[in-house]
Amino acid sequence: MSASMSGRTPAEPSGTGTPLRIVLADDQTLVRSAFAMLIASAPGMTVVGEAGTGREAVVLARSQRADLVVMDIRMPDLDGIEATRLIAAADDLDQVKILVLTTYDTDEHVVEALRAGASGFLVKDTRPAELLDAIRTVAAGDSLLSPGPTARLIARVLRTPDPGTAAEPAPGVLEVLSAREREVLALVARGHNNTEIAQNLALSPLTAKTHVSRIMGKLSVRDRAQLVITAYESGLVTPRTALQPPA
Repeated sequence: MSASMSGRTPAEPSGTGTPLRIVLADDQTLVRSAFAMLIASAPGMTVVGEAGTGREAVVLARSQRADLVVMDIRMPDLDGIEATRLIAAADDLDQVKILVLTTYDTDEHVVEALRAGASGFLVKDTRPAELLDAIRTVAAGDSLLSPGPTARLIARVLRTPDPGTAAEPAPGVLEVLSAREREVLALVARGHNNTEIAQNLALSPLTAKTHVSRIMGKLSVRDRAQLVITAYESGLVTPRTALQPPA
């Protein structure tokens, strides 16, 4: 899958130049070792811990002050979904980003991981450069959700009866948003960054960013990945309309 939502080169995370602190969570030692070697070869990143279970991932994220956890979904003791949920819910771990790994991009558990607080997902056979780009993208605060795979995945999970029929947004979910905010949310779900949203709606990038932040606050979601899930589940965006260019 693409290494970013719109195919752009991911921005370097802001900060003081301190390397990104990464925890690798996978029950396969060989997988962890391969990822650790790859990350060690990249500037600006360091692996501060390796976990074989979801519970270990939560402990290491806290004790090692991790910036990001590369999280496998299927692990013993505590799976990646529950581990993600625990990290996302912990006040002292609110800076930790989660990048979920899965064997197939049709894995229905991916949606649950995104709901739980993950910022995106990659398949395990992704190319090394894409994994490094994905880490940078998520650490910088962006979602890693390619519109095509995401649309197909959510359609499968939600079992949309007619992907070509636009549903009315669920009032209980989106009634707190203004008409403009719904337009912004739809563009987020289509994979647009703030600059692209600004161009589509004739706004300044700062105004677009402000709209996105307000939407996240109103919907009480952790990041843009959860905004995408909300847009699909509410019916504001359907798998077919997500792949169409904006009007």
